[in-house]
Amino acid sequence: MDWQKGERSQNVEVDSGGGGGPRFGGGRGLGLGGIVILAILGLVFFKDPTALLNQVDTSGQQQVAAPSGQPAQVDPQTKDFVSAVLGSTEKTWSDIFAAHGRQYVDPKLDLFSGGVNTACGAASTAVGPFYCPGDQKVYLDVAFFQELENRFHAAGDFARAYVIAHEVGHHVQNLLGIFDQVEQARRRGAPMEGADGLSVRQELQADCFAGVWANHSQQRLNWLQPGDIESALNAASKIGDDALQQQAQGRVVPDSFTHGTSAQRVKWFKAGFESGDMASCNTFAGQP
Repeated sequence: MDWQKGERSQNVEVDSGGGGGPRFGGGRGLGLGGIVILAILGLVFFKDPTALLNQVDTSGQQQVAAPSGQPAQVDPQTKDFVSAVLGSTEKTWSDIFAAHGRQYVDPKLDLFSGGVNTACGAASTAVGPFYCPGDQKVYLDVAFFQELENRFHAAGDFARAYVIAHEVGHHVQNLLGIFDQVEQARRRGAPMEGADGLSVRQELQADCFAGVWANHSQQRLNWLQPGDIESALNAASKIGDDALQQQAQGRVVPDSFTHGTSAQRVKWFKAGFESGDMASCNTFAGQP
């Protein structure tokens, strides 16, 4: 991937250590409603929903401290790469929104280390990259790219770019009102977890939106090289629910899926990439 061709974003922030957004509460813990909100955010946006819930004292008497983050040490090339990828998403989605008579609002991207406070609560490295709708920020631990290569065996610049584009896909969902629609459906009793749950459908749509970005950015920049698409598809396959569960516990439990299977994640990224059209990303209709 010739990422140097990408437009540079001015919205990449290097976290000074645990910052980001406000913590919940003052001197009191969260009530049941707040805990439910955190649980839903965890199921939809994070690898490990307990990474948020572990920060909450359910007794209502005391707030548990957020994870201690260190000032992020980001080498210039990594920051430049992230800025180039984020900049290309800004250009792509601005053009797509404009074509539909809408205005795209750029998200911020926070590079952190160890832990971070956000408008969605405190999070640690364990949650992986995530998007918080409360402050419209993408959060990325600076060590994740190395984890992507070492743990998931998903190397390559385009695999890393896919991860960023997926989280930006959640921002697109937020701007389109899809988050609100999912929450309304949840309140009506629609299941969040499970192979057919809303969380899976929302994550797969973000994969599809990442594919739409890949299509448009390639048309504009011609920056993909042989093997790049394969590296993104490999990354998608390595972080499917079935692959992660098999790796972690030696068995697959579809009822607890939150992100979709490896095959589904590959399928929906390809759907977005091959069409370049948001209309091809309706993961909420039929079988995901």
